[in-house]
Amino acid sequence: MHATNPDLALARQVSLAPIDAIAARAGLPEAALYRHGPFKAKVALTALDSLPPRPDARLVLVTAISPTPAGEGKTTTTIGLGDALNRIGRQAIIALREPSLGPCFGMKGGATGGGRAQVAPADEINLHLTGDFHAITAANNLLAALIDNHIHWGNPLGLDPSRITWRRALDMNDRGLRHIAIGLGGNSPVREDGFDITAASEIMAILCLAQSLPDLEARLARIIVGTDQARQPVTAGMLGAAPAMAALLRDALQPNLVQTLEGTPALVHGGPFANIAHGCNSLVATRAALKLADYVVTEAGFGADLGAEKFLDIKCRVGGLAPSAVVVVATARALKMHGGIGKAALGAEDVAAVRRGAANLGRHVENMLGFGLPVVVAINLFTSDTPAEIAAIVAHCASLGVVAIPCRHWAEGGAGAEELAHAVATACDAAARYTPLYPDELPLVEKIRVIASRIYRARAVEFSSLAEKRLRAFTAGGHGHLPVCMAKTQYSFSAEPGLLGAPENFTLPVRDVRLSAGAGFVVALCGEIMTMPGLPREPAALQVHLNEDGLIDGLA
Repeated sequence: MHATNPDLALARQVSLAPIDAIAARAGLPEAALYRHGPFKAKVALTALDSLPPRPDARLVLVTAISPTPAGEGKTTTTIGLGDALNRIGRQAIIALREPSLGPCFGMKGGATGGGRAQVAPADEINLHLTGDFHAITAANNLLAALIDNHIHWGNPLGLDPSRITWRRALDMNDRGLRHIAIGLGGNSPVREDGFDITAASEIMAILCLAQSLPDLEARLARIIVGTDQARQPVTAGMLGAAPAMAALLRDALQPNLVQTLEGTPALVHGGPFANIAHGCNSLVATRAALKLADYVVTEAGFGADLGAEKFLDIKCRVGGLAPSAVVVVATARALKMHGGIGKAALGAEDVAAVRRGAANLGRHVENMLGFGLPVVVAINLFTSDTPAEIAAIVAHCASLGVVAIPCRHWAEGGAGAEELAHAVATACDAAARYTPLYPDELPLVEKIRVIASRIYRARAVEFSSLAEKRLRAFTAGGHGHLPVCMAKTQYSFSAEPGLLGAPENFTLPVRDVRLSAGAGFVVALCGEIMTMPGLPREPAALQVHLNEDGLIDGLA
């Protein structure tokens, strides 16, 4: 028997406004919309290019402590804060990532918020939205097919089949596809290959960092698919693949407009993971939001050591963005887990465990302050939280010089986050001095060491011989100026998922590196991180179903 998801049930009780009304609320004309049903639409790039000039909005980044099974509520807080800012008279728009089918059918479930702080229609957003992930998957696999076809028909570029680095993609958790053999049956040379989840595809990163259709095609052309017999790079542009790939992605580059349950406009676009990619929504959507509102509330995936660091060192660097403030989300339950308490015992008061776990929160806060940005802590409340536990979090944050605000947006919507909205507005009025962690000219090896030491508090970085060799080659090839995208477990500052809290003085192992020349960064693979996740023992997919009314239910 399938259970009904209470979040979806609650959302269906809310009368959503037609998407035209949401567009008007955001300052977009009807002609800007390509409608996908009554409640979601694409926004034409031409309409965004013709927006009247106005000062950019204040950009607020929502991030969190290191995630735990207890839950933190980063997306829920982003939505609640956006609703609350509008409630107190500050015009706000939300900019979020699109959910991936992998987590939706895997362990995490849906990614549209919860309770009264949701974007809607949640079932449509979680499963397909407007098809952007499918377009990215198709473009990724078109390139893979063109590579094999090029080899089949004589291989005029001399591409070395044993040195092809481009992998296929699928928006699903499927561990059986991590390593495969292709070419069986004699149709092409037999070689090893594999799949990444679509969120980890370089094309996802390209879509999220491209700022126009010409920029998109130029980035696609720079993708390195492998090397020739002389060890020289072969690109998608050399294969002639970029124009057709851009055609597949033309509509996907347009941001998607939806709404919160309280009618706040939300641009939901792009979906790179933060543990294996750069974890931020698209630059196109963020830039559009900055021209449409006074405050833009966006999020970056997983803990601040991953998504927020990449937002500040990659996305802001590429897009010339200047954030005004950072919100770090924490819960008493999650801090108790970081303090050594098991999930089954989280319902009991344990102030000592909260204080121990607060070291994780403090580390993230210190890191965000290190970027020169004002920080506000949002305490996402659960019914089991006690006044003493919340007081311990507030006191710990006060010792760091930041304010911590208890929030009830899950239960009360925007009304439950008004105090947070006032605190964030005040923080945005402070003089932010945003500075990236490292300069472009720092060598790639040193960029990795800076992130590892200053963000993770590692004592040392251990590079495999393969990683060292490839980093030297990337630098020799003219890519040493690129930022670094760290790929590591989201559960710990270290590369060990079980090392919770605020570990330090450990060694960070970098086993491999990949050059994403089209996206414009170098990926450092740390520890055992995978670019194709697997399903858990009891996948969330087993609860997804159509109810008696033909509606999608069971999305966690």
